[in-house]
Amino acid sequence: MRDKFQNKTGIIILAAGNSSRLGRPKQLLEYKESTLLKNTISEALKVENVFVLVVTGANHETIEKELNFPQLRICLNTDWQNGMSSSIVKGLSELLNLNPDYEQCIFAVCDQPFVTSSIFENLIKEHQITQKGIVASAYSETLGTPVLFHKKYFKELLDLKGQEGAKKLIKKYSEDTASISFEKGNIDIDTEEDYFKLIFKGGAK
Repeated sequence: MRDKFQNKTGIIILAAGNSSRLGRPKQLLEYKESTLLKNTISEALKVENVFVLVVTGANHETIEKELNFPQLRICLNTDWQNGMSSSIVKGLSELLNLNPDYEQCIFAVCDQPFVTSSIFENLIKEHQITQKGIVASAYSETLGTPVLFHKKYFKELLDLKGQEGAKKLIKKYSEDTASISFEKGNIDIDTEEDYFKLIFKGGAK
């Protein structure tokens, strides 16, 4: 029987921001007897035949001390203050450095508490079924993370600048974009109020 995810897939978790609106590292917020970041990593590592890489930046020493996953690769984005694009570029460059043969990669963020391994698996399956170059998560009438990109978009991802993120390419190549449903994908943690709602109200917005 063929490998169900035989194409080489990397999952890059972007965790470099300084959580300025929260005032403390959101990566380390307690969640499910773990932390927000460790929860995302754990779900990614459940997916068969993927390579998981985390991009850290602000507070990297404190955050990396918490990450005791032997199968995880961590890389530091020293330019994290230059915006989301710098972490995308750093993570993808590191992934391709380790293995230039990756066929696709998934970008995820560390503050979507309801992300699961099945979301990552569904992105890969949808790509295999539709053969679309981009597969994004759909929630709240928008398309966003986690999002899968085929290698044909790697060069443009590496050319992103400043605050540009994956949405730029999703919009530009809408005809080559498929989507999967991610219930509660709209829930992310930017403020103490968001975190309070997550812990005491199940994340209701």
